[in-house]
Amino acid sequence: MKIGLVGYQGGGKSTVFELLTGIAPDIAKAHTGQVGVADVPDERFDRLVAHYNPKKIVPARIELFDTPGLSRDSQESNGQRLGIIREAAALVQVVGVFAGADPVAEVQAFEEDLILADLQVVTNRIERLKKDSAKPRPDRDELQEELEALQPIAERLQDVQPIREMEFTEKQEKAARAFSLLSRKKQLVVLNTADSEVPEDAIVEIEKLGPRAIAAPFGLELEVSELSPDERAEFADEMGLGEPSRGKLLRMIFEVTDQITFYTSGEKEVHAWLLKRGSSVLEAAHSIHSDLARGFVRAEVWQADDLLKLGSERELKAAGLNHVEGKEYIVQDGDEIFIRSGV
Repeated sequence: MKIGLVGYQGGGKSTVFELLTGIAPDIAKAHTGQVGVADVPDERFDRLVAHYNPKKIVPARIELFDTPGLSRDSQESNGQRLGIIREAAALVQVVGVFAGADPVAEVQAFEEDLILADLQVVTNRIERLKKDSAKPRPDRDELQEELEALQPIAERLQDVQPIREMEFTEKQEKAARAFSLLSRKKQLVVLNTADSEVPEDAIVEIEKLGPRAIAAPFGLELEVSELSPDERAEFADEMGLGEPSRGKLLRMIFEVTDQITFYTSGEKEVHAWLLKRGSSVLEAAHSIHSDLARGFVRAEVWQADDLLKLGSERELKAAGLNHVEGKEYIVQDGDEIFIRSGV
């Protein structure tokens, strides 16, 4: 899943990108976007690594896409940038909270830009469908069906309402799939403050609008992260900084996008995997390797916390806390999975 860091120019997207990924912004990619990965903080994974002492470790990772910032003044120049944002599966809007800024108004304005961009795409398709379905052609019924599916979506967008919470029918899902609608993507708001003071009122008002929000001085935390461990602790104490916001933000992204973590573990490797909540063990097998899914026979499953509590797989099995599952089993957060495959 590619998470898009989005927002207006000057809000601090690239600062947040560098803090999360450790990759400095590349000026040459300012108009196309820059991709990096960040490890998801996971105390359970750390304990599994300590338990197995494996030769190789692979933490769960989130792919982050630092997209080109939108212009507040020139809507014409935003067309291509909004097209790039459509590549992201979920959006993290970075809002600069500096002198005189109104973060709530900026969140509302950005949402309206997304809605208007969606409306243009959907309206263009509707106009095309109206013309084509008026002609005698073999796919006329299909075109009429698509038109009927898109019209309620267009009506909601015309009311300047996002479609994030709109329940789509199966036909609407099919009709809208190609558009990657921006106002339907899951969203998190990041308030990038000038100091450690958190604008609680702004967070409350933004969350009333729908998205979750987090605030922190990300520029200051980036500077702190570049210090030695001793200097880092001293500076953070002087500035009144609590837990570094990098970990909190990554966990919030993880939660907002409705991901869970499962593990494949042993002395050779401990690997944490991200999976969409509600996915089957067959889908989990496919995320590991397509051959595992193709030859899937069964899966042996237990909770990593149970293993860590009891100390060994032998004790776990003696307690009856492992179970064998078929391909329809729905993976739970914290599952440790061993897949038997015939391939």
